Amino acid sequence: MTLYGFSQPTHWNGQELPRIISRLFDVPDGHRLEVARRHGAYATIGPALFDRAPYEIIHEVAESGLRGRGGAGFPTGVKWGFVPRAPGKPVYLVINADEGEPGTFKDRLCLTRDPHLLIEGMICTGYALGVRTAYIYVRGEMLPQICILNQALREAYDAGLLGERIAGSRYSLDIFVHRGAGAYICGEETGLINSLEGFKGQPRLKPPFPAVSGAFGAPTVVNNVETIMAVPYIVQHGAKAYRRWGTEKSPGSKLFSVSGDIARPGVYEVPLGMPFMEFFALAGGLVGELLGCIPGGSSAPVLTAEETRRATMDYESLSSLKSMLGSGAVTPFNTTRDPVLILQTLTRFYAHESCGQCTPCREGTGYVDRVLDALIDGHGGDGDVDLLKSLADQYEPMTTICAFGPGAAWPVQSFVSKFRPYFEAYIAKNPQRQRTRDLAGVRPGAFW
Repeated sequence: MTLYGFSQPTHWNGQELPRIISRLFDVPDGHRLEVARRHGAYATIGPALFDRAPYEIIHEVAESGLRGRGGAGFPTGVKWGFVPRAPGKPVYLVINADEGEPGTFKDRLCLTRDPHLLIEGMICTGYALGVRTAYIYVRGEMLPQICILNQALREAYDAGLLGERIAGSRYSLDIFVHRGAGAYICGEETGLINSLEGFKGQPRLKPPFPAVSGAFGAPTVVNNVETIMAVPYIVQHGAKAYRRWGTEKSPGSKLFSVSGDIARPGVYEVPLGMPFMEFFALAGGLVGELLGCIPGGSSAPVLTAEETRRATMDYESLSSLKSMLGSGAVTPFNTTRDPVLILQTLTRFYAHESCGQCTPCREGTGYVDRVLDALIDGHGGDGDVDLLKSLADQYEPMTTICAFGPGAAWPVQSFVSKFRPYFEAYIAKNPQRQRTRDLAGVRPGAFW
């Protein structure tokens, strides 16, 4: 399998790797309808879907154990089940393609290589939920992917696969592409809905949850690109077939974006539950001696080398290590890297991307960034390491409207706790360090 110029192995431990999402990634012109249909695209759009009751589709997805692939990992079938039956309002489906988590680049590959699988998944999902209008919210910078997606939608409409009476059935669906403005916070589902409606992209208080009152005040389901692309396989082959891969509690396969100190960075589809070290071997092996690994996107608490060696790529294993699978962005780093500088990059990102709605997040992320910058610039003082941890502890619990605050705090807490000597080494370089600073003793403008 060829992705971005390198070959991905097709087997692991003598077993064939799943190709549920990535089946057309290495097929030339696989994004074209004619080519995609030759490889099985839209096979579900017919009796396999329309001869079944909508609740049967929801039940099948729930039985498959499919979980949201955007980061939260919430069970997809359960989320669909929250939508009220006959609500008296239209039901909307919104696809979250606002991929902005640092290190994550799987969704843009999906949109580039196989947009028709996403459209097919939206038709299946829309039929199950009674949706007549759906939106794909795409990160604004993904202009090539937006062009490919719009072309795929035109092909689907021309072929009678979208619009009125799809494939001769009684079901109708329209899909619209909405281009965002590149705000990371709009990856949060209620912030995304606000942006979709034309308001400032800031999260909403919950409840009510989107499944009850979302876009335009109507029931709304927001799912990630990869999540919906797994639905056609489940509809066609059933929940049992999907569960052939993965673990009991984390079934199926997942796309992982791997970068950092790895020989062949890229996107790989592997069964959940694969050991991290075997995954690194699949991707050509580590470069240098492993120091640590960010296992699920920039907000996932970092793992030490020892933790990485015993971890597997599933929700339960990483949860037991007080980290998370997240968006599936894996970033190993070796002993030549400085964890303090890695954290500086992350804290600068989160300080910049905070929407500013909640005081703990708005002030806390910026405060941490300034303290860390001062430490790295040689102006750190005794107590600054504890100060960083203390600041992050203030916005890590749910003191904010959305999970951005905790997500920004986890890297700080984990890097400081697991790589503390690297931070203390910076302080030791400052001859003026014998002045302990605490939360109350730092002037707000001291680190601008």
